[in-house]
Formats: sequence, C-alpha cells, structure tokens
Amino acid sequence: MTVYLAIDGGNSKTDVVIGTGDGRVLSYVTGGGTCHQTLGLTETMARLDSLVDRARAAAGLDPALTFDRAEIYLACADLPEEFELLTAAVTARGWAQVTTLDNDTYALLRTGTDAADAVAVVCGAGTNCVGRTADGRSLRFASLGKLTGDWGGGAELATQALWHAVRAEDGRGPATDLAKAVAEHFGLPSAEEVGKAVHRGTVGRADLAGLAPVLVDVAAAGDAVARGVVARQADEVVALATAAARRLDLLDRAFVVVLGGGVLRAGGPLLLEPVEAGIRAAAPRSTITVVQAPPVLGAALHALDAFNAPAAAHAALRAALPLQQVPREA
Repeated sequence: MTVYLAIDGGNSKTDVVIGTGDGRVLSYVTGGGTCHQTLGLTETMARLDSLVDRARAAAGLDPALTFDRAEIYLACADLPEEFELLTAAVTARGWAQVTTLDNDTYALLRTGTDAADAVAVVCGAGTNCVGRTADGRSLRFASLGKLTGDWGGGAELATQALWHAVRAEDGRGPATDLAKAVAEHFGLPSAEEVGKAVHRGTVGRADLAGLAPVLVDVAAAGDAVARGVVARQADEVVALATAAARRLDLLDRAFVVVLGGGVLRAGGPLLLEPVEAGIRAAAPRSTITVVQAPPVLGAALHALDAFNAPAAAHAALRAALPLQQVPREA
C-alpha cells in the first residue's frame, strides 16, 4: 500500500492530509499558518512537525513510518533560494522517500482542474498567479507584494478600508459608510482610534485583516468608495489571469481559469461578476471555476498523479475530501 503526505500551508492556516494510493484519506488535520517569511524557518518547521505528528496519530500510523511521497505546497515559497531553503528543511525531517515542494498556488490549480492548459489566481491574504500548458511550459509571478507589482488580497483590502475610513472622518477624503463600519467592527469611537490602536499594538495586524469582509459588505450595500476598492481588486485579478494567459499563448484557446482564496470565495457577485466579464472579454473560450474546496486536495491529487493512480482513485479522493466547486461556463 502506497501512503502519501500532503500539505497545503497558507498565511493563516495549514492543512495536512495522509492518504493512500487508492484514494482513501486516513487523516486530515488543520493548524495555523506556515509562512516562513513572517514566522521564520524555525517556527514554520516546528508547526509543520506538530501537524505531521498529529496527522500520523489520527491515522493510527507508526511514528517511524516513512511515507512513499510527500507533496508540500507552501505560501511564501516564492524565490528559488526559498525553495532550496524549505526543501532542505523538509527533506532533513525524513518524512518521505520522495518530496516535492512548491508554492501553494499550484495546489489550488490542481484542486480546480485536471486540464493541462490552465491558470490559477489566488486572492487570500495576498495575491498570486501561476499557469501551465499541455506542452510543458509554466509561469509564475514573483508575488512579493508591492515590491513586484502586486496589489490586493485581504491585508490590502483591510488597509484600504481603514485608510478611506479615517480620511472620510477628517475631511481629506469623500464620505463613506466605511468610517462607521470600521469603528463599530472594533468597538471603538472612530476609525482614527482604530488606526491608533493598530499603531499601539492593542489591535493586532491579524485582527485588522477582519476588515476585508467589512469592506465587501459595505460595498455590497452600495457605498461608492467601498465599491471602488472592490472594483480595483477585480481589475487586479483580471490583470493577473489575462497576463498569464497571454504569456502562455492561451488567450485564443480553450483553457481553465481557477480562482481561489478567501477574498474570491467570499467576494460574491460584486467581485466575481466583473472578474468573469474581464477574463472572458480577453479569453472568450476560457472556463472559469471558483474553488471552495481546501487546496490540500490538490496536493493530495499531485501525489496520486505521481503514483499513476487510476481515475477511480482520483474520484474517491475528491469524494473523500470536502469539494464544492462553482463552475462558471461561458
């Protein structure tokens, strides 16, 4: 019996699955984020060690078992030197006979489609995009935030919500319902006090990220300022998807666009409809899929691909893990 370890590590949470080559899932555990850029390598590996130990115990496996394969996909694995650093740290654990490590956007891509020609855009804490073609070409963005031209994601939307709220209060910007919504979200008398609380550390950066859904709710209620921020996020998702497709010569071909991440999953029609319209305007033969399933499914599917598992095993795995996709055909 072949047994694999699959890991999808994000900024806010990490999922670990242990499964078999016939599509059975032996265990599935979840823990905190594992981004080495913010946590440091030592803490990142300590969290992964703990999760792998928990998954082994939940599966009833010998702690000394070496997996046939480990498929590990981590947020913040962006540059070649980071792949080397993380791969060396993981390999030193001796979890598996063979280990693959890559950026977590590739797990999302595999979760969303079996198609060879595909592009994936994730909009979670930040944004990222990868693509692949049937002839073996691939593409990825550096995804280092504003340093490499990125905009958007939950952290950016939260900051924009606070920025516009404070400027509305003090007269530097247009009136917006964000001012009241931001203050009420934190139970403080004003948005400016929220900003001061973040500066003092009494409101944490992680807590501030909770303003992203507040922004979306205010936008959905018709607020012009909030709607402008959501529209810009939609434009950025379209720009990523279409730039990737253009560089891979896919715009005039049938291919799949996989969308995922907390912002896109929760954005509703206000965000998704302009995203879909923008992508289809540039790539009319594209099929767009919003993935609600945990991307650790994609990591596990990569393991079955490596095992040359039959279609029945892939189907069993998809049935065993939570899988809800929203297909959006042209």
